[in-house]
Amino acid sequence: MEIAANAALVVVDVQKGFEEEEFWGPRNNPGADDNIASLIDVWQATGRPVVFVRHDSPKPRSPLRTGYEGNGFKEYVEERRGKGAGAELFVTKTVNSAFYGTPDLDAWFRAEGITQFVVAGIQTNMCAETTARMGGNLGYDVLFALDATYTFDLAGPFGWRCEAAELARATAVSLHGGGFARVVTSEALRGAAA
Repeated sequence: MEIAANAALVVVDVQKGFEEEEFWGPRNNPGADDNIASLIDVWQATGRPVVFVRHDSPKPRSPLRTGYEGNGFKEYVEERRGKGAGAELFVTKTVNSAFYGTPDLDAWFRAEGITQFVVAGIQTNMCAETTARMGGNLGYDVLFALDATYTFDLAGPFGWRCEAAELARATAVSLHGGGFARVVTSEALRGAAA
Protein backbone atom coordinates (compact mmCIF):
# COMPACT_ATOMS: atom_id res chain seq x y z
CA MET A 1 0.00 0.00 0.00
CA GLU A 2 1.29 3.44 -0.90
CA ILE A 3 0.45 6.43 1.25
CA ALA A 4 0.99 9.81 -0.39
CA ALA A 5 3.26 12.27 1.38
CA ASN A 6 0.27 14.60 1.70
CA ALA A 7 -2.45 11.99 2.32
CA ALA A 8 -4.87 13.36 4.91
CA LEU A 9 -6.18 11.55 7.97
CA VAL A 10 -9.84 12.44 8.55
CA VAL A 11 -10.76 11.80 12.19
CA VAL A 12 -14.55 11.69 12.29
CA ASP A 13 -16.59 12.56 15.39
CA VAL A 14 -14.37 11.12 18.13
CA GLN A 15 -16.48 12.83 20.78
CA LYS A 16 -17.19 12.29 24.47
CA GLY A 17 -20.90 11.83 23.85
CA PHE A 18 -20.22 8.44 22.29
CA GLU A 19 -19.15 7.19 25.73
CA GLU A 20 -22.78 7.39 26.94
CA GLU A 21 -23.57 3.71 26.61
CA GLU A 22 -27.10 4.05 28.00
CA PHE A 23 -27.96 6.25 25.01
CA TRP A 24 -26.17 4.31 22.26
CA GLY A 25 -26.24 0.71 23.51
CA PRO A 26 -23.60 -2.00 22.98
CA ARG A 27 -20.62 -1.19 20.75
CA ASN A 28 -17.99 -3.20 18.93
CA ASN A 29 -14.21 -2.90 18.62
CA PRO A 30 -12.94 -1.83 22.05
CA GLY A 31 -9.48 -1.23 20.54
CA ALA A 32 -10.69 1.48 18.16
CA ASP A 33 -9.61 4.42 20.32
CA ASP A 34 -6.04 3.11 20.58
CA ASN A 35 -5.93 2.64 16.82
CA ILE A 36 -7.30 6.12 16.16
CA ALA A 37 -4.72 7.64 18.52
CA SER A 38 -1.88 5.71 16.86
CA LEU A 39 -2.91 6.88 13.40
CA ILE A 40 -3.03 10.51 14.55
CA ASP A 41 0.45 10.07 16.04
CA VAL A 42 1.92 8.65 12.82
CA TRP A 43 0.24 11.28 10.65
CA GLN A 44 1.46 14.10 12.86
CA ALA A 45 4.98 12.67 13.17
CA THR A 46 5.32 12.37 9.39
CA GLY A 47 4.01 15.88 8.72
CA ARG A 48 0.87 14.72 6.95
CA PRO A 49 -2.37 16.70 7.24
CA VAL A 50 -4.98 15.79 9.84
CA VAL A 51 -8.63 16.81 9.69
CA PHE A 52 -10.59 16.77 12.96
CA VAL A 53 -14.34 16.57 12.38
CA ARG A 54 -16.94 17.31 15.07
CA HIS A 55 -20.64 16.54 14.84
CA ASP A 56 -22.76 19.38 16.23
CA SER A 57 -26.10 17.59 16.55
CA PRO A 58 -29.20 19.77 16.22
CA LYS A 59 -31.22 17.16 18.16
CA PRO A 60 -31.98 18.48 21.67
CA ARG A 61 -31.44 15.12 23.41
CA SER A 62 -28.37 14.01 21.51
CA PRO A 63 -25.18 13.48 23.53
CA LEU A 64 -23.44 15.31 20.64
CA ARG A 65 -25.55 18.47 20.86
CA THR A 66 -23.84 21.85 20.87
CA GLY A 67 -23.24 23.25 24.36
CA TYR A 68 -23.29 19.81 26.01
CA GLU A 69 -20.11 18.23 27.41
CA GLY A 70 -20.50 15.25 25.07
CA ASN A 71 -20.04 17.52 22.06
CA GLY A 72 -16.33 17.90 22.85
CA PHE A 73 -13.61 15.66 21.49
CA LYS A 74 -12.41 12.74 23.61
CA GLU A 75 -9.38 13.71 25.69
CA TYR A 76 -6.84 11.78 23.64
CA VAL A 77 -7.96 13.63 20.50
CA GLU A 78 -8.08 17.05 22.15
CA GLU A 79 -4.56 16.51 23.52
CA ARG A 80 -3.25 15.86 20.00
CA ARG A 81 -4.87 18.80 18.23
CA GLY A 82 -2.37 21.41 17.11
CA LYS A 83 0.60 19.12 17.76
CA GLY A 84 1.43 17.94 14.24
CA ALA A 85 4.10 19.16 11.85
CA GLY A 86 1.64 19.12 8.95
CA ALA A 87 -1.47 21.08 8.08
CA GLU A 88 -4.52 20.72 10.30
CA LEU A 89 -8.17 21.48 9.66
CA PHE A 90 -11.13 21.57 12.06
CA VAL A 91 -14.52 20.85 10.45
CA THR A 92 -17.94 21.06 12.11
CA LYS A 93 -21.03 19.46 10.64
CA THR A 94 -24.68 18.73 11.46
CA VAL A 95 -25.15 15.82 9.00
CA ASN A 96 -23.34 12.54 8.32
CA SER A 97 -20.79 13.60 5.73
CA ALA A 98 -17.71 15.66 6.59
CA PHE A 99 -18.00 17.00 3.04
CA TYR A 100 -21.13 18.90 4.13
CA GLY A 101 -19.38 20.70 6.95
CA THR A 102 -17.73 24.03 7.61
CA PRO A 103 -15.25 24.88 6.23
CA ASP A 104 -15.66 23.06 2.91
CA LEU A 105 -13.53 19.91 3.10
CA ASP A 106 -13.48 19.28 -0.65
CA ALA A 107 -12.34 22.84 -1.34
CA TRP A 108 -9.59 22.55 1.27
CA PHE A 109 -8.39 19.22 -0.13
CA ARG A 110 -8.25 20.67 -3.65
CA ALA A 111 -6.43 23.82 -2.49
CA GLU A 112 -3.87 21.64 -0.66
CA GLY A 113 -3.46 19.24 -3.60
CA ILE A 114 -4.74 16.29 -1.52
CA THR A 115 -6.04 13.36 -3.58
CA GLN A 116 -5.85 10.58 -0.98
CA PHE A 117 -7.29 10.38 2.52
CA VAL A 118 -7.84 7.91 5.34
CA VAL A 119 -11.05 7.71 7.35
CA ALA A 120 -11.08 6.82 11.06
CA GLY A 121 -13.62 7.56 13.77
CA ILE A 122 -17.19 7.08 14.89
CA GLN A 123 -19.62 5.62 13.85
CA THR A 124 -18.40 3.04 11.34
CA ASN A 125 -21.68 2.74 9.44
CA MET A 126 -22.83 6.32 9.82
CA CYS A 127 -20.57 9.38 9.52
CA ALA A 128 -17.36 7.47 8.79
CA GLU A 129 -18.98 5.45 6.00
CA THR A 130 -20.85 8.43 4.55
CA THR A 131 -17.65 10.50 4.43
CA ALA A 132 -15.81 7.63 2.72
CA ARG A 133 -18.61 7.10 0.17
CA MET A 134 -18.74 10.79 -0.72
CA GLY A 135 -14.96 10.92 -1.01
CA GLY A 136 -15.07 8.02 -3.43
CA ASN A 137 -17.82 9.71 -5.43
CA LEU A 138 -15.75 12.90 -5.58
CA GLY A 139 -12.81 10.99 -7.06
CA TYR A 140 -10.52 10.70 -4.04
CA ASP A 141 -8.45 7.63 -3.25
CA VAL A 142 -10.08 6.68 0.06
CA LEU A 143 -8.65 4.28 2.63
CA PHE A 144 -11.01 3.17 5.38
CA ALA A 145 -9.29 2.12 8.62
CA LEU A 146 -11.94 -0.35 9.77
CA ASP A 147 -10.29 -1.20 13.10
CA ALA A 148 -9.98 2.52 13.87
CA THR A 149 -13.77 2.87 13.83
CA TYR A 150 -16.61 1.56 15.94
CA THR A 151 -20.37 1.55 16.01
CA PHE A 152 -23.35 0.40 18.06
CA ASP A 153 -26.17 -2.14 17.79
CA LEU A 154 -29.01 -0.69 15.74
CA ALA A 155 -32.74 -1.30 15.24
CA GLY A 156 -34.13 -1.06 11.73
CA PRO A 157 -37.40 -1.68 9.89
CA PHE A 158 -39.59 -4.81 10.15
CA GLY A 159 -38.35 -5.51 13.67
CA TRP A 160 -34.85 -6.18 12.36
CA ARG A 161 -31.88 -5.52 14.59
CA CYS A 162 -28.18 -5.73 13.78
CA GLU A 163 -25.31 -6.02 16.19
CA ALA A 164 -22.45 -3.55 15.90
CA ALA A 165 -20.05 -6.18 14.53
CA GLU A 166 -22.53 -7.06 11.75
CA LEU A 167 -22.92 -3.41 10.83
CA ALA A 168 -19.15 -2.92 10.69
CA ARG A 169 -18.80 -5.96 8.43
CA ALA A 170 -21.58 -4.70 6.15
CA THR A 171 -19.88 -1.30 5.91
CA ALA A 172 -16.56 -2.93 5.01
CA VAL A 173 -18.15 -5.09 2.32
CA SER A 174 -20.18 -2.20 0.85
CA LEU A 175 -17.28 0.25 0.76
CA HIS A 176 -14.71 -2.20 -0.54
CA GLY A 177 -16.96 -4.24 -2.82
CA GLY A 178 -18.68 -1.14 -4.15
CA GLY A 179 -15.40 0.56 -5.01
CA PHE A 180 -15.92 3.54 -2.71
CA ALA A 181 -12.82 2.88 -0.60
CA ARG A 182 -10.13 0.34 0.18
CA VAL A 183 -10.79 -1.17 3.60
CA VAL A 184 -7.52 -1.61 5.48
CA THR A 185 -6.10 -2.11 8.98
CA SER A 186 -4.46 0.49 11.17
CA GLU A 187 -1.33 -1.65 11.33
CA ALA A 188 -0.99 -1.64 7.54
CA LEU A 189 -1.52 2.12 7.45
CA ARG A 190 1.03 2.79 10.16
CA GLY A 191 3.59 0.64 8.37
CA ALA A 192 3.00 2.27 5.00
CA ALA A 193 2.97 5.84 6.38
CA ALA A 194 6.01 5.62 8.65
